[in-house]
Amino acid sequence: MITKTSAEAQNQFGQLLDTVQREPVAITRHGRPAAFIVSPKDMSEMLDWKRRKQAVKELQQWGEKYRAQISPEAATLTDEEINIMVHESRD
Repeated sequence: MITKTSAEAQNQFGQLLDTVQREPVAITRHGRPAAFIVSPKDMSEMLDWKRRKQAVKELQQWGEKYRAQISPEAATLTDEEINIMVHESRD
């Protein structure tokens, strides 16, 4: 990753925009990272990753809640046994 000072980023803004199409750029202020600039494609991928991560978290929370609500007998049922019970209830 390329690093630029905030002054360099201001003075070379057009070049900076071209650079971020190839790789992210870290902008520093007083020697510490102040910002990261990424391409729209990279940003879209990061947002998609964040959404998927949130969806996985929500699914895990749902699973924990579900497991806490089912009876011990229901927890031991196999998929095949559940399928049989569903088909029997439809008949």
